[in-house]
Amino acid sequence: MAKAPFLFEFTVQRGKIQSCCYESFCSAGKDLTFMNQTLRKDANQIVTASIRAVLPDEAVERALKAFSPRGGRTLLVAAGKAAWQMAYAAVAALGHVDGGVVVTKYDHIRGNIPGVDCYEAGHPVPDENGFAATGKALDLISDLSADDTVLFLLSGGGSALFEQPLLPGEELQDITRQLLACGADIVEINTIRKRLSRVKGGRFAEACAPAQVFSVVLSDILGDPLDMIASGPAYPDSSTTTDALAIIQKYQLKLSDQAMQLMQTALPASLDNVETVVTGSVRQLCRAASEQCERLGIESRFLTASLSCEAREAGRFLAAIAKDHADTDHPIAYILGGETVVHLTGHGKGGRNQELALAAAEGIAGLSNVAVFSVGSDGTDGPTDAAGGYVDGATKAALDAQGVSIADVLADNDAYHALKRTDGLIFTGPTGTNVNDLSVLLIDRP
Repeated sequence: MAKAPFLFEFTVQRGKIQSCCYESFCSAGKDLTFMNQTLRKDANQIVTASIRAVLPDEAVERALKAFSPRGGRTLLVAAGKAAWQMAYAAVAALGHVDGGVVVTKYDHIRGNIPGVDCYEAGHPVPDENGFAATGKALDLISDLSADDTVLFLLSGGGSALFEQPLLPGEELQDITRQLLACGADIVEINTIRKRLSRVKGGRFAEACAPAQVFSVVLSDILGDPLDMIASGPAYPDSSTTTDALAIIQKYQLKLSDQAMQLMQTALPASLDNVETVVTGSVRQLCRAASEQCERLGIESRFLTASLSCEAREAGRFLAAIAKDHADTDHPIAYILGGETVVHLTGHGKGGRNQELALAAAEGIAGLSNVAVFSVGSDGTDGPTDAAGGYVDGATKAALDAQGVSIADVLADNDAYHALKRTDGLIFTGPTGTNVNDLSVLLIDRP
């Protein structure tokens, strides 16, 4: 099979790290002598190797071994942050499709795919481009027969990107913003959003009937709940109206009468035209990080692939571990995977991985042999161009010298600009995959 172009390019400010080659961090014209450059180099190599290991090319190829089109048309629909990469790999493996639609995040399309129309749209808040692109997908599958087959490629981010709302788009956007701001987790968010959509909660697969749907899913939710990944467009819903109403009450969400009525609407309880294959997971991401650590001569200690808590609390937890183990006689890496949440209390710029890293900086201050970094495997952390953040024992002092208070920054959710001041932002660009986040505590010999 022809391999999809590798999208991942590691950059630090204006300098670049390609194929795990280390370059000076002074390329941005700053004095970075405060930074533990050995730890930063190791961090970059761990991130690079981990993301390379979970690109969807081989995973899609494996999944398609079970794919048996019925003999009529074969149509492709791909949605999510990894949609373009998955679609490219699928078409390369199959040779051709009879039509297709890709809906992915802005700046995630890397070229044409034969027979497939590719569109970019907004994430994490859905926008009109996403609504229009999803309409194209619905048009594509509007008149299928029992002899036709829909290859449905789904990845994280699909909840925002793949959307046709049942209420005005502006209200859906407002509800999405409310959910993101209150700290609701992804399952809670999707329990609400699927009831407001023409395609979520199994409705897309229902619209494909009588055609068969072969769904290949790249999971970005802990435990791989198929009805929640991208809000389950091709999977029966397991949540209830009671669940949705409880979430609305828990976070005091403001919904219109129309939206409240939609909360009462039943979603497909069963689908007999869908076969689903899950491929790719956060455990693979963590395993790849561990393997790269071992190659670097660093002992790896895997803690969890189910990290799910406040981002800043996760950062403080890693800092607490560092304090107890900073006197190690050999390099150690503590590895975690999952997805944290952020409660928005300010109006700054950042993402959960940047906030996690910055929250750790205060606790590891003065520990010259310690670093903490965290990245989103998709290459975008929140509404920013960074994949995540890096801090070490000198980060707090560097910010103090510039008159920047970590506590004030966190209160304003402005980790991006604080980390930018210390060259602590990690840039990968769109990676072509999306399997949750990787967080690592690195400890070298004192």
